[in-house]
Parts: sequence; structure tokens; C-alpha cells
Amino acid sequence: MRTTITFRTTSREEIVDITVQVRDVVSAHGKDHELCALYALGATAAIMIQENWDPNIQTDVLNCLRTIAPEGQWLHDRIDGNGDAHMKAGLVGPSEIVPIQDGQLLLSTWQNIFFCEFDGPRTSRKVIITLI
Repeated sequence: MRTTITFRTTSREEIVDITVQVRDVVSAHGKDHELCALYALGATAAIMIQENWDPNIQTDVLNCLRTIAPEGQWLHDRIDGNGDAHMKAGLVGPSEIVPIQDGQLLLSTWQNIFFCEFDGPRTSRKVIITLI
């Protein structure tokens, strides 16, 4: 089973919690599946599983990535000025796989699924959800 969720982002860099949307898909279609594969479409976006309780984690993640891949020093910036976004997306990665049991995601109490935007804002970002 495969479907796509679509949403908008509002900042150049942000981390968007998509757990509810993914849970809804798994609840509706995941009873006979064991894995939920998530894939962010776009070379400047990523998927991350991270703590959901402390919102400072999201800020810390972005600050860490800004330190590792700062704006304005990449050869690709000569093309369209987003070399750092490509580096950040590559470091985090475009996909995650979450186990499913009895039609439910097997995330821990403190884990959520986040879409990482590194080149926004965008009117339409997409994540492909494949249930296996």
C-alpha cells in the first residue's frame, strides 16, 4: 500500500511533526503490514525520528546542522543559493522505516516523526508512505 501526504512549510528551515498524518494512514491501512517506510520527496528535505516532548530539540537539531553546514560557502550556491540545504538533507537522510504491530506504529513514548525543511518555505511538500 502506498500513499502520499502533502503539506506546506512556512520557513526556510523548520522541522514539521507529521506523526499524526502517518499514524492516520497506518491506522486505516496497516493492520496486515509490518513496516512503514517514509520517503521525503525533494533534494533539500529529510525525515527524522526524534524526541517529541521538548521543542528545544528541534531548535537544537537545526542549530547543530547550521554549524555543520553553514549557508553561503558551497559551490552549489553559484547555481541557486541553497548548497547548505542539500548538505543538511544529505546528513539527515530522506527516509525512515518504522515497525508496525497490530496496525500501530512502534514508536517509543518520546519519539515522533518529523519532516525536515531546509529550503522553504514551500507551498507543497510531499512524503511518500509505503506500508510493507
